[in-house]
Order: sequence, then structure tokens, then C-alpha cells
Amino acid sequence: MTHPIFILNGPNLNLLGSREPDIYGRTTLTEIEALCRDTAGPLKLSVDFRQTNHEGVLVDWLHEADALGAKAVLLNAAAYTHTSIALLDAIKAIAVPVIEVHLSDPSMREDFRHLSYVGMAAALTVEGLGAQSYINALKHAAQM
Repeated sequence: MTHPIFILNGPNLNLLGSREPDIYGRTTLTEIEALCRDTAGPLKLSVDFRQTNHEGVLVDWLHEADALGAKAVLLNAAAYTHTSIALLDAIKAIAVPVIEVHLSDPSMREDFRHLSYVGMAAALTVEGLGAQSYINALKHAAQM
């Protein structure tokens, strides 16, 4: 196995499956984790999958991914995407590439979601494909 792929999930994603299913679908975060692990195996990747509702924890995990030599980070920062200069600074401060992930397409939603601080420093953004966004991002990470 190579260095791990960190898959970091932000606030309210623990409620996937029941939270606004017309926007986010009915797939739970646990099901997304299983899909990622199923995809990672044949790619000979290991996955470290986490979720928090706390901004500072996401910053700490980005630092940890870098310190541990992660191959890449998939980051669905959820609402923090649009508000967190701290996440932008953390991404800019680490060497590990970060792929921004979104279930929905923020550009098709409320105006405030059109700004992505995460995207300002991310190597790539994958969005609007539901759970498949994670799978596509993981396949990109395998190539990094």
C-alpha cells in the first residue's frame, strides 16, 4: 500500500441520507465511505476517512495528513468551503495535494456558495455528481 488518502468531511455531512435529500441524495456518509474503500482497494490505496463538525479539527487533520506523508487529501469542507480562510491557509501551508469534493454543484446554488476558499488552493475540484464525486476524486488522487 502507498501513503494513505485522507478523506475529510466537514459539518453536517454526518446527516447525509436524511439531510435535504433533494440536494444531497439519500446516500449516507457511511455508504460513501464504503464506496471509497471499495474503490481504493483495487487501486492499491489506503483510505483514512473522517468527519467533523468543527473547523479547527479539519485544519488539524490537514496538518496531520501532511505530517504523515499522505498521498492526497479529498476535502469536502461543506459550509466551511465558503467561509474558512483558516482552511485556505492550511491547504496553502501543506505539501500534500488537496482535492475539493462536493456532492452538489455549488455554482448552481445560492450566491454565497459560489465562493470557494478551499478551491482557491485545491489542486482540483470534483462536484455535482453526488457520491460519485468522491469516487472520481479518489481516482484522480490515485494518479497524483
